[in-house]
Amino acid sequence: MVDWNLAVATATRLVRPGPEVSRDEARAVVAELRRHAKVSEEHVRAFTRMVSEEGTDTPVLVVDRPGWVRANVAGFRELLKPLLDKMEQRRGSSPGGAVLGAVGGKVTGVELGMLLSFLSSRVLGQYETFAPATRDLPAGPDGGGRLLLVAPNIVHVERELEVDPHDFRLWVCLHEETHRTQFTAVPWLRDHLRGEIQSFLDETDVDPMTVLERVREAVQTLAGGRPEGEEEDGGRSLVELVQTPAQREILGRLTAVMSLLEGHADFVMDGVGPEVVPTVGEIREKFQQRRAKGASRLDLALRKLLGLDAKLRQYRDGERFVRAVVDEVGMDGFNRVWTSPNTLPTKAEIAKPADWVARVHRRTES
Repeated sequence: MVDWNLAVATATRLVRPGPEVSRDEARAVVAELRRHAKVSEEHVRAFTRMVSEEGTDTPVLVVDRPGWVRANVAGFRELLKPLLDKMEQRRGSSPGGAVLGAVGGKVTGVELGMLLSFLSSRVLGQYETFAPATRDLPAGPDGGGRLLLVAPNIVHVERELEVDPHDFRLWVCLHEETHRTQFTAVPWLRDHLRGEIQSFLDETDVDPMTVLERVREAVQTLAGGRPEGEEEDGGRSLVELVQTPAQREILGRLTAVMSLLEGHADFVMDGVGPEVVPTVGEIREKFQQRRAKGASRLDLALRKLLGLDAKLRQYRDGERFVRAVVDEVGMDGFNRVWTSPNTLPTKAEIAKPADWVARVHRRTES
């Protein structure tokens, strides 16, 4: 269903070149990011009071844009395998399925490669939760994740914002290290997230033609070519276009979890920042301005299509939730959120933190 090798080759061919740096500068950036990642681990764990269980540490990798592409293709391949296997079986029973599959796999590989080439220049760092080890990209125990820091993108943004590069690199590492701490200190979180994603995929209509038609619908929406009378569907992302009622329920839970994780990382980054990043105020202000604007009409359209605008809301809403809860019950009170899946906030509670405090603290204190 997907030619993964073609996806990597396409993305690598199309990826934009990074900022101009000398060989010595590149080595210095990589070395500094590795040092900052190690220092960030200590700061984050002291601030959050979250401690990783023994044997759960995951590697920190400083990569370039093609390296980020290879890592994400490996992750997609692992996560989507059950869904693609179902689609493969469905296709095999249809007339001409083998021929259509060979062609479709190439087309999908090229499309995925184009998507990854676009994203590869925008991601500063990423904790890969479901990361199988490859020859050049180690992962944690039992595929337990890895932290990626995309060096050329970090250099590009620090130059674009005209901020202190050493402070900015540490600031980025604080955010990404928070994600690594979340998953290594909360052992059930990874399996819970995988289960929710698999439930979402299990509900997906596995008819390839139906999926293709919905993708075309999304493209028509972006191009302004909606069929007459379908304006109410305009502006939906690809994720929204493939939802069933059951998927909407699952997606609501996933949205709440992702808002929590992203908001918590932003909260920690800003909480630790004033003590260890002298220019954190300037960095935060300029970075927020950068997040809020689209570089171009195409960039805005792709953000909507891929659901990236929703991710920006997750940062904002999640950070407000974490800040409100910590203000109300302190860091230890907030950390009850990591007790079990039942203590995770719902989507409604993300918007109303007091409801989460009342539910979790009333129940545990009664």
